[in-house]
Amino acid sequence: MLLDLRELIANPSVRLPFRFPLEEDRLDFPAVKEYLTPPLAEGIITNEADILHLRGTVTAEMLCVCDRCGQEFESTKVTDVDVVLVGEDDSEENPGVFPIQGTKVDAQDVLSTCFILDMETQFLCREDCKGLCPRCGRNLNLGPCGCRKEIDPRFAVLEQLLD
Repeated sequence: MLLDLRELIANPSVRLPFRFPLEEDRLDFPAVKEYLTPPLAEGIITNEADILHLRGTVTAEMLCVCDRCGQEFESTKVTDVDVVLVGEDDSEENPGVFPIQGTKVDAQDVLSTCFILDMETQFLCREDCKGLCPRCGRNLNLGPCGCRKEIDPRFAVLEQLLD
C-alpha cells in the first residue's frame, strides 16, 4: 500500500493515519498454520522537525504448531513499530531506516518487514512445553510415558550386577 506523504512533507502539523490488513503471502512462517484474522496494521505517520516517523502496531491472530510437541495452538502477536522514513539517498548510509520513493512510502513493505523481524524463532504452545518422548513419541505435556529411562552404555556392565 503506497501512502502519499506530499502533504505531510509540506505541512509538518499534518498527521497521516493508516489502517489496513497486511498481505499474508509474504508473512509465511513454517510454524504458522494459518492466520485466523488478516494481520492488521494501524498507526500514524508524523513529521517532527522534518523527520518522518511511522508509529503503529501490527496485530495478528494465528493458528500455530508447537515446535516441541506438535500440538496446534492459537496465538496473538502484537508488533510495535516505530521507524524513521528517509529519502532513498539517505537510506544507504543508515540501514535502520526505511526509504521513501519520491513522496510515497510502501507502508505494506515497511510494516511487513518489521513484523517479520519481530517474529519468534521458536513457536511454543506454552513456555514450559515438555515436548515429545524421543523413544515412543508420546506428548509429555499429557503425562509421563511408559518408556524405561535409557542407561548410559558405559554403565551397562554395572546394570548386570543389579540383575
